[in-house]
Amino acid sequence: MYIGVLTVPLGGESLSDALSYLDDIGVDGVELGVGGHPGQAHVDRREMLDDEDAQDELHDTLSEHDMQVSALATHNNPLHPDDDTAEEADTELREAIRLAAQLDVNTITCFSGLPAGGPNDEVPNWITAPWPTEHADAHEYQWEVAVDYWSDVAEFADEQGVDIAIEMHPNMLVYEPTGMLQLREATNERIGANFDPSHLYWQGIEVTDAIRFLGERDAIHHFHAKDTKVYEPKSRIKGVLDTTDYTDEPDRSWLFRSIGYGHDEGHWKDVVSTLRMVGYEGALSIEHEDSLTSSTEGLEKAVDVLDRAVFETQPGDAYWAE
Repeated sequence: MYIGVLTVPLGGESLSDALSYLDDIGVDGVELGVGGHPGQAHVDRREMLDDEDAQDELHDTLSEHDMQVSALATHNNPLHPDDDTAEEADTELREAIRLAAQLDVNTITCFSGLPAGGPNDEVPNWITAPWPTEHADAHEYQWEVAVDYWSDVAEFADEQGVDIAIEMHPNMLVYEPTGMLQLREATNERIGANFDPSHLYWQGIEVTDAIRFLGERDAIHHFHAKDTKVYEPKSRIKGVLDTTDYTDEPDRSWLFRSIGYGHDEGHWKDVVSTLRMVGYEGALSIEHEDSLTSSTEGLEKAVDVLDRAVFETQPGDAYWAE
């Protein structure tokens, strides 16, 4: 297990400068945006695809800073009811998968996407209850759309030898662990989780239990290190389905926080320990979205906590049990 960073907050810097900074603060890996919401400030997907010289240059830059790539990120909605939007997202995803294979990166991070509630609807529809019954019918339709699409993409990813790590995210079809497992079982084992606890905390999901649930089924392909704080004086009144703007912090029932500011260091040590129990030994990729501090301060504080939580060695013999 090692500390990584999704480099989006450093998009205003060159890749070399960003890697130099991350190396200096103790980061060993990066998750690079190549499309969708993460953008592609550091890696132009289309320019680098099939270009061996550009790929060699990227590898040289990474080697110069002793940095590895945990994943390529392209978070978008390939199930969108608008055909042009869905086609663009699908192209981004498939090109990202191909690029990952060419770069010897074994993982893509993305969203499941969210369809409309029916074939004639124009906007995605997040279903959160089975009643009135048209919502249950809409949800069934959405899963039919998703399984059809992701079965094809999963086969393509398998041909390329690349895992697809889906972030469980509200306002997407897959937003919690049982839905994640449902999609995996309906497709193939290339489909798994980009386990981001931040969205699970505010839903009331016990993160270490969810890690066990997915990890014991080998369904965690990547991990986002991102915290959330629920502010109970607000949540007790309006709950956690909060549409208040993220920058109106005093009125929100929850906020994304830097590691250690939503849950203490002891909790994050428990998260790391549980990940090891289920066999996950990849990146803890820090995603900074804390509106109460700067990107650099948030990243540095997160690295500080995780550096004390991450195990640097493999377990030795349990001599005390003999």
